[in-house]
Amino acid sequence: MDLHGMLMQISLIGVIISTIVAITAAEAAQAKPGCDYMCGDVKIPFPFGLTDGCYLNRNFHITCENNVTAKTGGLTVKSISIEDHELRVLNFVARRCYNKTGGLVDGIKTSFKTPRYTISNTKNKFTVVGCDTYAYLTGTQKGENYSIGCMSLCNSLLNVVNGSCSGVGCCEVEVPDGLKYIKIKVRSYDNHIDVWGFNPCGYAFVAEQGQFDFNSAYLKNLTYKNLPMVLEWAIGKETCEKAAQNKTAFACKRNSYCQDLETTSGYRCKCEQGYQGNPYLPDGCQDINECEDPNLNSCTIAKNCVNTPGSYSCRCPKWHHGSGRKDGEGCEANLLLLFKIAIGIGISFITMLVGSTWLYLIVKKRKLISLKEKFFKQNGGLILEQLRRQEGSTETTKIFTEEELQKATNNYNESRIIGQGGFGTVYKGVLPNTRVVAIKKSKTIDQSQIQQFINEVFVLSQINHRNVVKLLGCCLETPVPLLVYEFITNDTLFKHLHHKSNTSVMLWQIRLKIAAETAEALAYLHSEASTPIIHRDVKSTNILLDDKYTAKVSDFGASKLVPLDQTQLATMVQGTLGYLDPEYLLTSQLTEKSDVYSFGVVLVELLTGEEALSFSRSEQERSVAMHFLCSLKEERLFDVLDDHIVEEGNKEQLKEVAELAKSCLRVKGEERPTMKDVAMELAGIRKMEMHPWVDVGGTLEETENLLGETSGAYKHSSSSKTTGYDSMNNHELLALGDGR
Repeated sequence: MDLHGMLMQISLIGVIISTIVAITAAEAAQAKPGCDYMCGDVKIPFPFGLTDGCYLNRNFHITCENNVTAKTGGLTVKSISIEDHELRVLNFVARRCYNKTGGLVDGIKTSFKTPRYTISNTKNKFTVVGCDTYAYLTGTQKGENYSIGCMSLCNSLLNVVNGSCSGVGCCEVEVPDGLKYIKIKVRSYDNHIDVWGFNPCGYAFVAEQGQFDFNSAYLKNLTYKNLPMVLEWAIGKETCEKAAQNKTAFACKRNSYCQDLETTSGYRCKCEQGYQGNPYLPDGCQDINECEDPNLNSCTIAKNCVNTPGSYSCRCPKWHHGSGRKDGEGCEANLLLLFKIAIGIGISFITMLVGSTWLYLIVKKRKLISLKEKFFKQNGGLILEQLRRQEGSTETTKIFTEEELQKATNNYNESRIIGQGGFGTVYKGVLPNTRVVAIKKSKTIDQSQIQQFINEVFVLSQINHRNVVKLLGCCLETPVPLLVYEFITNDTLFKHLHHKSNTSVMLWQIRLKIAAETAEALAYLHSEASTPIIHRDVKSTNILLDDKYTAKVSDFGASKLVPLDQTQLATMVQGTLGYLDPEYLLTSQLTEKSDVYSFGVVLVELLTGEEALSFSRSEQERSVAMHFLCSLKEERLFDVLDDHIVEEGNKEQLKEVAELAKSCLRVKGEERPTMKDVAMELAGIRKMEMHPWVDVGGTLEETENLLGETSGAYKHSSSSKTTGYDSMNNHELLALGDGR
């Protein structure tokens, strides 16, 4: 170590030693000069003392057992306060214990008697613990007997609340003021016979507030033998006026004043304002240097503070006059020149401030405009505008400004959130024309796929199907683009099927209607849209319902646009557990049959009323689709169907839809029907309901003549399509919960 390092260490050690010496000196100054001031870790300030000549009188004698434990009147002293005139002592806990037949096992009474101390009524509480316990506290107050009681009952531990002493297992009351003698007795109504298994004893004690925290375990065994109690002390029995007549015996020394007590005899000494220390020692109250601590003085200029005995004064700088205090008139300049200079400086400063603020706002505004233009270009705004001009459509895809959507969502207030998930957050917004919309704020976007993302936005905005949530436009002025959809009012199919808060039960015809409309929407996306679209995340949370229970397919954050010259493509596996196509999961080859499988799971949800995947169910029933197929194979279909729809009596329809769901859930995609076939089949099943004269048990030929080519048309279909890119990057397996 070099010389400089050694000097630094020596200096640091010196500072530490000086601090320790200063603290020790301050503690020693509280005791009478030449007297011991410590017993163990308890400081003994005057008028208390350990040996003859070191205390004011015998009432303040503290014994020190084994040079470790401070005691007064048999009580262990934990601390003594001169400023608050208090002692903290350890007080015994009274108890009374019984055996299971009600016989008394042992008991301890406690009493406290001393003419020199008063039990603090503001710092202590009388507490009783037990389930068949009451206790008395008797004492003397102003020379007369005084009694209070507290009762604690409970039949079991069920109603006992930890930390609560309201009468169940524990009760507490305030201690009256002025008590110098107390006796505590613990009693029981039924000798704890009914509660002996968990509460064989009753306890009572006076303890300092905050030092006892009730716990139900204490009913079995209260581990405390004693607890802290606060005592108040005073000098003698005389008033200040009478005690001051005998100047030699008067305890209040220089720079202190005397204070009478209201509820007990004697007086106390306090240091006068501006002084601190021990008022019972001749030079105990020392002047406080207010100038050393800015919190103790109100001088307008700290360096102009002047300490005086018991106070301080504040000076004003040259050419100024006044009190120099913040709470007074302060300091005022004497010369008009100084006033003019100050005015000139102030005007110059304000001019500079206004000018710099104006320049800052202009620069900030230009930067903001530049940043928005950067985001607009970065997010494909120019590409979108070019597509709109090429298609001759200027209104299909509206481009919103950032300010419009901030205002619509009240600056994206949390109260406007209607959905959150892996892809981002959906907010409810109100446009200036009062139209309610859903605004999707995604988490990230892959900059390498901006062209594909813009193509997807453009195509989706042109989809106009009554069962597909309409994409109204987007905002490209933000780091991540925002999408604006029409707002659907009646929440998701998932919540209607699975949330307990829904008091109404969804009828089978409504479920069948939702299934048929959802199938029509997916068939439209697969077969009739200008660019075929695979949704890739079909599930009940992405099927929204309006007030008439019309189904609306939503959340195209995971969707894929399908080039017309391709049928399948390797993609990153994405979707929601419980709905994922097992073939897609194994091969990563996405086709439109993946949507068919997911739709099959939705059909099973509609039939059973159970969630697609629930880890609260047994392993065999965890996947509702697998459990459904197993039950169907074992001819136990009606055991797994929702009781409400079975009771409606549409058993033939239920069987038809169950078989359709089974075909959608086939492991091999080529064996599943197309969504168009599924939609036609569901439409046919609905027609059966609308024409009750159809004989379901009749010939297949009659049924086909009535329904057209609907039933069975899917059995040999294997057409499939897929996509060529991901429009949104950083997808997660669990998709956004509410796709509006």
